[in-house]
Amino acid sequence: MKAKMNIFFLTLSCTLVSCNKLLEVKPETFTSGSNYYKTENQVRTAVNGAYSVLQNLNNNGNYWIFTEVRSDNTTYQYNPNNRCCITREQVDEFLNTSTDRYTETVWTTLFNGIQQCNVILSRIEGATFTDDAKKNQYIGEAKFLRGLLYFNLVRLFGGVPLRVEEVRGPGDAFTEERASVEAVYAQIIQDAKDAAEKLPASYPGESVGRATKGAALTLLGDVYLTRKDYPNAIKFLQEVTGLGYQLVPEYADVFSPLNKNNSESVFEVQYDAGIQGENSNFFFNFGPFTAGLDLTGFQGQLGGLNIPTPSIINAYEPGDKRKDASIGYYANPDNNNAFESFPGGNIPFIKKFYHPPFPNNGWTNEDWPVYRYAHVLLMLAEALNEDNKTGDAYAPLNRVRQRAGLAPLSGLSKEGFREAVYQEERVELAFENQRWFDLLRTGRAIEVMLAHGAEEKVRLARVGSESYNVQEYMLVFPIPASEVRLNGFEQNPNY
Repeated sequence: MKAKMNIFFLTLSCTLVSCNKLLEVKPETFTSGSNYYKTENQVRTAVNGAYSVLQNLNNNGNYWIFTEVRSDNTTYQYNPNNRCCITREQVDEFLNTSTDRYTETVWTTLFNGIQQCNVILSRIEGATFTDDAKKNQYIGEAKFLRGLLYFNLVRLFGGVPLRVEEVRGPGDAFTEERASVEAVYAQIIQDAKDAAEKLPASYPGESVGRATKGAALTLLGDVYLTRKDYPNAIKFLQEVTGLGYQLVPEYADVFSPLNKNNSESVFEVQYDAGIQGENSNFFFNFGPFTAGLDLTGFQGQLGGLNIPTPSIINAYEPGDKRKDASIGYYANPDNNNAFESFPGGNIPFIKKFYHPPFPNNGWTNEDWPVYRYAHVLLMLAEALNEDNKTGDAYAPLNRVRQRAGLAPLSGLSKEGFREAVYQEERVELAFENQRWFDLLRTGRAIEVMLAHGAEEKVRLARVGSESYNVQEYMLVFPIPASEVRLNGFEQNPNY
């Protein structure tokens, strides 16, 4: 079995890097072979290829299953005529196992991206550059991406193999043990700090969408907030506030394909429906499965794999503009037989990623937001409050509320403010792959999900008694069984 793994990594080390047309690179075929990384343009092409991993995560990788469906924000629409997605459903109900192929896909995709970054960083010194600033930029991009990928891994799985060198052959393919959580976070922080020093604050037209100094600083702020190091979180998030980002006046416009990489965008994954293979496919996965022709104009069923729950629908305050911008309803009498249907045959769907008309069946044109300035403001407000600077925390919180059409808050206790910022984080960032991580970071995952599960068992006849029995060990996902078997990793407890 180890020989099989060696072949996989040898192939991986030679073929991983691909091009990303969205970043204005002429398509080329290249490998990580020793004769490739010689010129600035070759390195540029390789760096662009590293971004494609993030594209894959939310398309074929179904990353949102682990970040939104796992939480109380979304669930799936039960399709009695198509039971292909049972393993995705099990993630929602805390019934997933180490043999779940979607868990393995996410693990592999994230590590593929890390390998691509390691290839770049291992080979870049051998390339000729006419401009040292450009070389530093590419190093910064690779380190930002590696840090972001490891941040996702450590929050999903806990301690993971820590690789910061290129896998060049079978002898490099194995890591006999997983690094500690602390060691992984130390590497993330180092990568993000290096990236922040090397990356520019912005780019000219054709390079817009690449990682920036602001993206690296935001990653640092997020990591320190997760680690409860509030002074450092404040330090780096406040640096972001000085870089010129602004909230888009209308919340709905943030997500429009006509407004990509806007003034609020700190970092978003780039997609382009005008180029085959570069399109996103979000709504075709998310929308009610009976709504294909009515909502997309194309025959066939949608996925029904990521639909809002009553919990998130009821979380919005009266008058909050974000609710209508984020959630829509598909009304059809045939929906009355669906478990998830609301009165009148209404099934909710995620509206912030719904912008018809669509150019082709299965193609959408939305980018995926990773970090927005509103998120920066809310993280800053949370960190300030936890660091006993509650008075300073109102300004960033109320800027977000003001855009939503809500009255400013004042005079809250530290605990009251904490709950207020948790509420804002939930509704502001709904469906953007943040909710599960927010519950983990704030220590509320078990309490919230047990209560949510009890509600779902009453609401949905399809949910069995074994579902949503959330326990401490379920706060991380199992290491894929194939990795445990082939490498001898220790499995996460109780899986």
